Parts: sequence; C-alpha cells; structure tokens
Amino acid sequence: MQIFVVDDHPLMREAVVMLIRRLKSKATVVELDRVAAVTPAIVAHGKPELICLDLKLPDTHGVSGVRELKHQLPDVPLIVLSAASAQDYEDLAMEAGADAYVQKSAGAAEISNALRAFLLDEDGEPGAPPEKLSKRQKQLLVMLDKGLSNRDIAEELQISEHTVKVHLWRLFRRLNVKSRSQASHLARTQGLV
Repeated sequence: MQIFVVDDHPLMREAVVMLIRRLKSKATVVELDRVAAVTPAIVAHGKPELICLDLKLPDTHGVSGVRELKHQLPDVPLIVLSAASAQDYEDLAMEAGADAYVQKSAGAAEISNALRAFLLDEDGEPGAPPEKLSKRQKQLLVMLDKGLSNRDIAEELQISEHTVKVHLWRLFRRLNVKSRSQASHLARTQGLV
C-alpha cells in the first residue's frame, strides 16, 4: 500500500508516518510538503492508495487542496489531518471530497483510529457480498435503519463522530452505495436488518 502524507510541518509529517507504520508496517509512505508536489510524486512513485492532507499548506487556501486532489485522484481516499477547527472546516472539507476529517489536537489515539479504518483490510474488499459484513458494519446498518444520527451512533458505540464517519465511508464503499438511505434500502432488501 502506498500512502502520501502532505504536510508542511516536518515534525507532524513524521508523527503521522510513525502512526501509519505502527498500523501498516509494510506501507510505502511518501512525505510531501505541498499539494504541487503530488503530481511529481505520482510520476516518481505511482498512484497512492491513501492521502493524508493538512489544510494549511503554502500552496492552498481553505479546502482548495482537497478539491484539487479529489479532482486529480477521485477514487483515492483522502483524510484531512488539520489543526483547523472541525467546527470551521469539517463540513467544507467533506463537501470538497474528503473522506474523513480529524483535528491534529485529537491526539495519537483518535488519529490512529481514523487511519486504521482506511489502512486495515480485515473486512475484505469493496463490493463484498453483504453476508460478509463485519459485526460493526451490521450494527451500523441497524442504526442507520433506525434513523440515528452520527452523534447518536457515536454515543451508542462509545466512539467519536469522526470514527463513525470513517466506518460509514467504509460501509458505503463496501456495499457500493453513496448514501445512508441507499445503505438502509439495500440492508432491508437483503434481509440484513
């Protein structure tokens, strides 16, 4: 697995790389300090399978880096790891195409949880048959069918809302759906809830 970590602060970049290596020791990690370095890195190393992106870079403004990378690599999962407040930027980043938003102030455990959902393949490949869903994915389908919000799901499972969003992203990808209602409909028609 190849991962691009794009952050202009060397210490933060190194910390994210260490977390990634703890979770996926065989991953190839390419460290970059700006969005403009992504295209040359693709030429040199190949297409990434995951991008970890800081919002505040020398060549970006707001969520422009998210938009640019999702335009260039629409199928590559992108996690925003930012010092910017989630209250100020999370919705904007998600609308721009980010798959997850984690504040750097969340700490190593929270960042590791978000990364883990994208790095570990224990649940199989996307599009796998619904009968091969993990226990957590089945729980999520039941909660979605009940109409629970991300906050309600987080409280019930005793995890953060960020982690809920990551789990939902993986579930939607797994079921090849794009929304909560599509996931609920599929779950009902397949007899999963």
